[in-house]
Amino acid sequence: MADDKNDNSYGKELLEPQERYINPYTDFGFKKLFEQAEIAQYTPAERREYEASVKNYWDYYSTMKSALNRGRAEGRADEKIDNARSLKENGVPVAIIAKSLGLTEDEVERL
Repeated sequence: MADDKNDNSYGKELLEPQERYINPYTDFGFKKLFEQAEIAQYTPAERREYEASVKNYWDYYSTMKSALNRGRAEGRADEKIDNARSLKENGVPVAIIAKSLGLTEDEVERL
């Protein structure tokens, strides 16, 4: 029995299927290859539908990404104004606030 523990093949029969076969959907980019092969077999009508759905997806993605970026930019602008207002209330000179936050002195004075 002691020899079984030192034998490197002990329990290997349980691992062989995993080691011998690769999963074509997860290994070496085969998933993408199989998807492309499936698309290549589409009829012209199916191909148009597929391309339209891909276009719709990317249009939607682009719209959402733009809206998210616009929202973030507006949030940063609001944050700058809030920070400038707070600094002004605490007696920090207008010129320093404007230079530090990238605002004009007129914008800071209006707060």
